[in-house]
Amino acid sequence: MNKAELIESVQKAMGKDATKRAAEDAVNTVLEAIASGIKKTKKVQLIGFGTFSVKKRAARMGRNPKTGASMKIAASKSVGFKSSSSLKAGL
Repeated sequence: MNKAELIESVQKAMGKDATKRAAEDAVNTVLEAIASGIKKTKKVQLIGFGTFSVKKRAARMGRNPKTGASMKIAASKSVGFKSSSSLKAGL
């Protein structure tokens, strides 16, 4: 499912009077709130769905696949997701 399909699904769930624009605004608001929460508290927990959190990656050595030369890869941060047990059970 991509974002457009998610918007259509939200629109259907909102009822036949809901516009696609209203559904898109709702989806965008939720995504912005999750992103903002991750930036502020480093963790967003949605009971029954899962937890988004900041993951730290240590600096490491890697190889350039084109030349084979060794290179240092800098430390970085990324967002991780751990699904809840109820979501896993429903798969």
